Amino acid sequence: MVVSAVTDRDGHSEPAGHRADPLGDPFLRTRFALPTRPATFLSRPRLTKHLAEALRTPLTMVNGSAGAGKTLLVAEWAADLAQPLAWLTVEAEEERPGMFWAYFLHALSASGNPLSEQVGWPADANHVNRRVLSAIAEELDGRSPAVTVVLDEYDRVTEPEVAEQLDFVLQHAGRGLHLVVVTRTEPMLSLHRYRAAGILTEIRGAELAFTPEEAAALLERHGLRLPVDTARALVDRTRGWAAGLRLCALAARESEDPETYLKEFEAGRSTVADFLLAEVLKRQTPQTQDLLLRVSVLDRCCPELVNSLTGRTDAARILGELYRENAFVEQLGHSWYRLHPLFGEILRAHLRVRCPSLEPELHRRAARWLRQAGSLPETLSHGAAAGDWDFTAGALVDDLAIGQFFTGLRSDDLTELFSRMGPEATGAATDLVRAACDLSQSDLDRGMAHLQQAEARLATDPVDPAAAQLSCALLEALAARLTGSPARAERAAETADEVQPVVPARLLAKHPELPALLLTHLGSTRVWAGRFEDARAPLSKVTGCPGRAATVLAREESMGHLALIDYLNGWTGQAEHKALESVSETERFSLSGPSGSGLGRVVLAAVAVDRDELARAQALLDEAAELPAMLRDPVVAALRAIVTARLELARGNPRAAAEAAGLDVAAAVASPWADGHETLVTSAAHLAEGRSETAAEVLDRLSDGQPACAVEAARIQLAVGHADAAIELLDGVPAADSAGPAVTVRATLVRAQAAFAAGDTPIARRLVAQALLDARHDLLRRPFLDAGRWIRPLLIAQPLNQLASGWLAPASSAFGALSGLGTPQWPIVVEELSARERDVLQRLAQMMSTQEIAADLFVSVNTVKTHLKSLYRKLGVNRRSDAVHRARDMRLL
Repeated sequence: MVVSAVTDRDGHSEPAGHRADPLGDPFLRTRFALPTRPATFLSRPRLTKHLAEALRTPLTMVNGSAGAGKTLLVAEWAADLAQPLAWLTVEAEEERPGMFWAYFLHALSASGNPLSEQVGWPADANHVNRRVLSAIAEELDGRSPAVTVVLDEYDRVTEPEVAEQLDFVLQHAGRGLHLVVVTRTEPMLSLHRYRAAGILTEIRGAELAFTPEEAAALLERHGLRLPVDTARALVDRTRGWAAGLRLCALAARESEDPETYLKEFEAGRSTVADFLLAEVLKRQTPQTQDLLLRVSVLDRCCPELVNSLTGRTDAARILGELYRENAFVEQLGHSWYRLHPLFGEILRAHLRVRCPSLEPELHRRAARWLRQAGSLPETLSHGAAAGDWDFTAGALVDDLAIGQFFTGLRSDDLTELFSRMGPEATGAATDLVRAACDLSQSDLDRGMAHLQQAEARLATDPVDPAAAQLSCALLEALAARLTGSPARAERAAETADEVQPVVPARLLAKHPELPALLLTHLGSTRVWAGRFEDARAPLSKVTGCPGRAATVLAREESMGHLALIDYLNGWTGQAEHKALESVSETERFSLSGPSGSGLGRVVLAAVAVDRDELARAQALLDEAAELPAMLRDPVVAALRAIVTARLELARGNPRAAAEAAGLDVAAAVASPWADGHETLVTSAAHLAEGRSETAAEVLDRLSDGQPACAVEAARIQLAVGHADAAIELLDGVPAADSAGPAVTVRATLVRAQAAFAAGDTPIARRLVAQALLDARHDLLRRPFLDAGRWIRPLLIAQPLNQLASGWLAPASSAFGALSGLGTPQWPIVVEELSARERDVLQRLAQMMSTQEIAADLFVSVNTVKTHLKSLYRKLGVNRRSDAVHRARDMRLL
């Protein structure tokens, strides 16, 4: 079997494509290689013949207990296979969807059958995007010859989501994929459906069990020539269990009378496996027994690491001998080994009985060695297992990895690990970690208290001062953002600028998330303070950084804030573009769970209100509220309150609008734009309820000098009869290029209304025409709907009716009322439907569900939802039935 590979600088062959898993660890080559069959391996033609049926069915399951001989059986069959085959030995890490599919894709690449770059790549260990799964299935469906994928030790995957995803890919990959699952347990796949259709090949424990004749042949390979009757008795005792037979052979070979030993062997109160493994352990030298017991606390080991646990220097020799003797020690390559999982479990049980106090010390030694070796995840795992929290937290801080609490990649793992940390740990590093845990959950009071304790202890704590100070700066910037404290954020940024030159460059390169997060928090506080142009610099720097998974949430948040700046300046089209980029950023990397603050969706809701797409605005607000967001900051809270209030105004609910706008947003300092928009909405609510003077009095509280606020205030002043005050406000707005159509259109309409009220209809008509031209590109319907009834006579007549036709008014000559009598029923399609949107539309007309459409088009459900949103927007509808009716009216169906 030929494997496509590239060669690195040291001359080592590496599979093409991605070289690291979602946690940043390199892929181990042995995970993708066929297991080596020992010299004592016995070929069993009856089973390999049955396995040959795997090439005629999409799914083959080899299901048996540990040590039943499953892996070596499939490896023998695979070695003689002529068609492409990818092998993946599953680890416990692959029970998480992102890790599983990253290794699945790399297995294809390592076997010389890589998928194209368009398929995508899971960056989050805990999640994979449905689009990636659809792309995998679609690309495999076109493969000829078909690819066979073996998933060995699949029972380590216990996450139902992985099974559902694997079922999806298998169903939609067609004839391009043959999947062979080697497992100890019944996999959570749709086996009943495959059985009913006759497209499942099964080899189970009963078939895997050795026959007496096979057992005799196996014993002979171990140098034991015994009668078939003895072999039959042993098969009866062990039920044909391959590992039991082999272990019996190894034990009997050391006996003076092997035949008698096999006949009289008693398992006692333990299981056969426990007893046999204990017998093997007892026959090792004391030095080897001691090494095996100590190594049992490790997931993997190398001679140097083992020597640190034993205090000796013989690990390389002993591990090599154990591997060559097939004594349940597996070689991973590059001098790394691991114990057979079952053997390791039993050894740990022996260790706890023999030396109950030794296990924590072994974890402590392993943690210190691994820290020197630069393996942070394993360092933290062993440090936590040892209960040495000062060391464990110090390792995280010294490595500059505290930002990983906020990346969405390892956040849950770190939070879970350090949740076991007790109050006895009192160092600066432990307080920093506690602060990070609390702030990542938006627990401000506890987080800030721990942060203050950490800063007080830094002067005397032995942690790396530069790394600790930079970690403090990040947490200070986050606390500043969550509390709306711009000055505090500026101080944190200054501290970071002073400390960064002292921090080793390798650490900064290793953890790009830390400076990216810090700049994002700084930009957010500047946005809160209304310093939009000052905020652009750090936010743009983050969005321009390389698209790595570690910085994806920082880029999402920064893009969302840039979208908010554009929206507040009136550039709705640009705001929508950036907000869509923000929302899609985490989806591109298959991140799940916490997703920043949800700011991008709230900006999209604000844009939808400006376009009078009220149902879409509500849906986006609901979606943002349901997100398990990591951050709850005043910027998002204030914007959500403002958008909700404007939505209620558009619906004709002024009292609800005033209540929504009056939401108390906790912050250290007031935000000028948030206060300004709250004042405007409150004033507009009073105006809508007929309290003109109260509306005018509320405007006296307006202090924000932003063009958007000044223009909206002018509209309200004109509505309450203060024309001079309105024009004075407009004249005071600087003619800057920074104001977008959402501002200029409203300003033009205010001047048009003033001219109309003064009897200058030609000027009013010209100004309304200009507003229509400026508004149509971004579909800004709300300014015209808010203008009032005075605008209706102008829009009915030509040429304004023509300018409004198709996006603001119906395409017919009769123009319906804009204010008070409802919006146009059917705006024409603004953009052409894409081919995929037409596919979705046709299936809508067939009354297919979203899930059915996804399956029929071989795409994910989320992809269908995205097409539906775009389809609704282009057709100007909010429901499926309306989309179908509208499409039929336009003869699109």
